[in-house]
Amino acid sequence: MASFKPTKVQFLPKLGEKVTEETLYWKNYKSPLQIKEFGAVTKIDFSPLPPHNYAVTASTRIHIYGPHSQEPIRSFTRFRDTAYGGSFRGDGKLLVAGSEEGLIRLFDISGRVALRQFAGHSKAVHVTSFLSDGFRVVSGSDDLSCRVWDVPSAVELSSLTEHTDYIRALAPSKLNPDLFVTGSYDHTVKVFDMRSGSSVMTMQHGHPVECVLLYPSEALLVSTGGRYVKVWDLLKGGQELVSLKNHHKTVTCACLSSVGNKLLTGSLDRHIKVYNSSYKVVHNFDCDASILSMAIAPDDEALAVGMTNGVLSVRHRKHKKDKETLTSRRRRGPSYRVFVKGKNFMPREDDFLVSKPVKQYLRKYDKQLKSFEVSKALDTALQTWTRTSKPDVTVAVIIELNRRGTLKNALAGRNEESLTKILNFLLKHIFDPRFSRPLLLVGDIVLDLYQQVFHESPVVERLLQRLMEVLGREAELQQELLQVLGILDTLFASLTLRKEVAALAAPPVAQEAQLQAARNSLQNSRDSNETCWTLAGAW
Repeated sequence: MASFKPTKVQFLPKLGEKVTEETLYWKNYKSPLQIKEFGAVTKIDFSPLPPHNYAVTASTRIHIYGPHSQEPIRSFTRFRDTAYGGSFRGDGKLLVAGSEEGLIRLFDISGRVALRQFAGHSKAVHVTSFLSDGFRVVSGSDDLSCRVWDVPSAVELSSLTEHTDYIRALAPSKLNPDLFVTGSYDHTVKVFDMRSGSSVMTMQHGHPVECVLLYPSEALLVSTGGRYVKVWDLLKGGQELVSLKNHHKTVTCACLSSVGNKLLTGSLDRHIKVYNSSYKVVHNFDCDASILSMAIAPDDEALAVGMTNGVLSVRHRKHKKDKETLTSRRRRGPSYRVFVKGKNFMPREDDFLVSKPVKQYLRKYDKQLKSFEVSKALDTALQTWTRTSKPDVTVAVIIELNRRGTLKNALAGRNEESLTKILNFLLKHIFDPRFSRPLLLVGDIVLDLYQQVFHESPVVERLLQRLMEVLGREAELQQELLQVLGILDTLFASLTLRKEVAALAAPPVAQEAQLQAARNSLQNSRDSNETCWTLAGAW
């Protein structure tokens, strides 16, 4: 007697899921390490030199954290009011920060007391940074002015008042010590040149600007504000290249990775988007609260995110050495050694092998199928966790029942509750190309069995009405797709004829591949279209 064969569940890839090298690269981060700060984290800046400590500005403090430390290794607390914009100098030895009281303070990383204090702004200073020469500091304030300060003498060198609203974004040039970019709530982004004492370029972002960012080549400029992320070409006079709208709320911060200069943006919608070189979203990080600030280490080893609830979230990159160390440290008990005893034994050529029968463990629905309890097997496959988390298992049981010729028997004799489960499952998955064929068959059988008693249950009748509507819309969509396929056939045929006449050559392989792919993708649509029209017409 032949042994029972368990139901074969086919592995089906998720729709739209594309695993690329970039996706694997950004998935290779550990779970976030969360550190509670004293207030909303408004600025994070990594030191450009190893070991890449990072400064976190929150409330009236600036904390310096090590790459893997959970406690600050140094704190600067000489602020009477909220501190803003703590930024490192290029050598990582000095730190500059603004404050709500309008003062700018300069700190030595190895000390605690401010080395310099720049006074001149009449309102809060939200953004500060060093120019690339390291001897000048630029600041942007709510008093609508942007000022440049001399570090050795603590003297104001210049004051620029071209903005008409708060200045909340600043990015100095690393290639030219006289250039820097500012962004304001007046919806403009300006490029200033200290040699001329005024702006040399102005771009209209269209929304209050929250962040500006220069690419390493400084040919491209990124500005964020509102729901938009815009990329500008500075070599073409500030021409807009790309306008991205992938966030649902205001985009507050942006940064660039060191590997491939990939763009990352953070928003109040609690998401971080990672873009590739063609500005397509390749990965998404989720956070627990709205994002105010974000920075990535120069070697991409850590991604730090500051949120409105005062939580600092740090993700570290995984390494093979960590996995090997964890495996080597894991101690196995004596029961494990007994369990694996003899598993690695290699028999000799003259040894006589006696195979041990392997016990077959069956799932619950397989046991019921083995006992010919087809209705119970379908009920088991339609349990809440199975039909929501693993619909491919439910569909596999349906396919097995159809192969046995007992699908109609399994669907017969249902009460309102079980019939509701089946109809809800059909509504959710009937248009999934992976499951459409067997589920359309289930819908046809359900219609034949219960068409006389549908009106007795308002719930079932409502579900059938919804199914009828979506089937009608899907049938119309399939008709439109078939029309598109006909248009494509005509276009490719005309192109092929022209090239044959002109060059007496075969049609290009790329065109043939595209045509064949279009035909294959819509081949199943024809069959599904006929079934959809049949069911919709019957209902």
